[in-house]
Amino acid sequence: MTTPDPRPHGTPGTDPTLGPIGGTRPSPPPSASAGPATPPPSAPPAAPSRHTGRTIGRTVGLALLIFVTVVLVLFVMFNTQTVDISLVFADVEAPLVLALLIAAVLGGLVAALLGAVLSARGRRSNR
Repeated sequence: MTTPDPRPHGTPGTDPTLGPIGGTRPSPPPSASAGPATPPPSAPPAAPSRHTGRTIGRTVGLALLIFVTVVLVLFVMFNTQTVDISLVFADVEAPLVLALLIAAVLGGLVAALLGAVLSARGRRSNR
């Protein structure tokens, strides 16, 4: 035995011909006699793909550039003292940041020259 539905007739969900709850009728299946089937509308063209790797690389490069610039500005601001630099032929007074910069450049030049000499020596021995 089934219990009668207390909702009045026509309430969504009570009429079996109305389909799912909400009262919408299911669309009838397409018939074969309706003529040739039309293809579904084509999807819009896809947007050109972005080169995410290149974009990420540029972002990281820009972030590193900003970071190094801030560190260098802070380095210059905190190293303003004047120091005595004793060269072989003279004594000079200069800001500490200038002395450190000159020392770094000279160290880089020595490392580059040493790398070039060792590289040329290695190529010569491979012949």
